[in-house]
Amino acid sequence: MGRYGIGYHAKYQNEVKMEPGTHNDEHYMKEAIRQARYSFDHNEIPVGCVIVCKNRIVAKAYNQIEMLNDATAHAEMIALTSAFNYLGAKYLTDCTLYVTLEPCMMCAGAMHWAQIGKLVYGASDPKKGFSQLGQGILHPKTEVISNILELECKQIIDRFFISLRDQN
Repeated sequence: MGRYGIGYHAKYQNEVKMEPGTHNDEHYMKEAIRQARYSFDHNEIPVGCVIVCKNRIVAKAYNQIEMLNDATAHAEMIALTSAFNYLGAKYLTDCTLYVTLEPCMMCAGAMHWAQIGKLVYGASDPKKGFSQLGQGILHPKTEVISNILELECKQIIDRFFISLRDQN
């Protein structure tokens, strides 16, 4: 069952292999957005994440904080753990992490220790994003690309919080 128990769904794990020439940052961000939608459907803050290594998605995850009653169950943390397990490695230097929302400081710290090769995120998080401290929290060799499909990523978050306010 794995570290995250029933909250992690096998059908979202390690199942997409891209053929050479058919991948780019937008394509993989769309996969992360699919994960965010799944999170939205389960009343979680809609953040989705995928990790890609050598043109292959090796991990997919979505926020599961409410489902697991675990404040650290962010999409990035779950995806990192899944990628470590799948690849049998503690460093992800050849991997790219795609996430719909700028990572928080906890997740950026985990990416530092993982030595993630590249971070690509959609929407910025001016309140809790790691860039509030500068990029020094990430590993010095980590390449960062921001604002990929930013509007789509921001819209799903905005819709979630609007629906939350409407319920109250």
